[in-house]
Amino acid sequence: MEEIKTKEFVRAIKKELSKVIVEQEEVIDLILIALLTKGHVLLEGVPGLGKTLLIKSLAKTIGIDFNRVQFTPDLMPSDITGARIYNTKEREFEFIKGPIFTNLLLGDEINRTPPKTQAGLLETMEEGKVTIDGVEYKLKEPFMVFATQNPVEYEGTYPLPEALLDRFFMKIYIDYPSIQGEIEILKRHNKGFDKTLENIAIKEIGNQEDLLRCQREVENITIEDSLMEYIIQIIYKTRELSFVEIGSSPRGAIALLKASKANAVLMERDFVIPEDIKRVAYPVLRHRIILKPEAYVEGIKTDDVINQILSDVKVPR
Repeated sequence: MEEIKTKEFVRAIKKELSKVIVEQEEVIDLILIALLTKGHVLLEGVPGLGKTLLIKSLAKTIGIDFNRVQFTPDLMPSDITGARIYNTKEREFEFIKGPIFTNLLLGDEINRTPPKTQAGLLETMEEGKVTIDGVEYKLKEPFMVFATQNPVEYEGTYPLPEALLDRFFMKIYIDYPSIQGEIEILKRHNKGFDKTLENIAIKEIGNQEDLLRCQREVENITIEDSLMEYIIQIIYKTRELSFVEIGSSPRGAIALLKASKANAVLMERDFVIPEDIKRVAYPVLRHRIILKPEAYVEGIKTDDVINQILSDVKVPR
């Protein structure tokens, strides 16, 4: 079977997702950037905007394994990772794998489960493995977590700790579609659109090996030293502003580097330009900047901070 080129791979995925998702082109681009960099994604938006449908469709399009977990207050870490259970027939303990043993794990409403369960994702997201009773179990390649949370109904929720937030490659906001977009949604449902995707003719684009090869190709995209210095200046600026409590960690700089290279691929270039860095700065940094309480009182948001930083830091020529 002939290898599919990365730019053709990306174009084909976007075409197939358009059969299911109306508008949201920017969101799809950012998700593809995360996909090409093996990055975990936190999706935030009010209920009913198609977050779950989008990720489910993405997995079907690429042809990779997919599992979904609904996070609830009574969910235990072992419900996700798996556990050793005594087999009475064999008279020994055996490991029963949890839903995390997949390529793409969708965690719905991750902020509705307690910190103990949230912490169960830390090792898997960083190292791609699970440790149960001192035994390590490697996860599949590639492995990505796409988690959703709603910006409303905070009662009974558990805000994600900074350590877990920093493991997410991007935080992507999903907004309401336009009037014309919602009309198109109604038309599709009026014609019998099925969210199970059983009646949607989504083509499988490539396979798992194609995805891994495209991810390796992104790593080889050229970036000038001056642009790497530009990234570091942006990161340092997040730590210097007076209304910022905690700025981005070095992991944020690495994520910004990888995301800018993937964006260059989306733009069908083999080199990075400043615009690539500027475009991905918002989703890469918005969850890595912790503002002081007085900033929230004055109505300052993290995206406002990033906007100011990009305005202040000189762009290399």
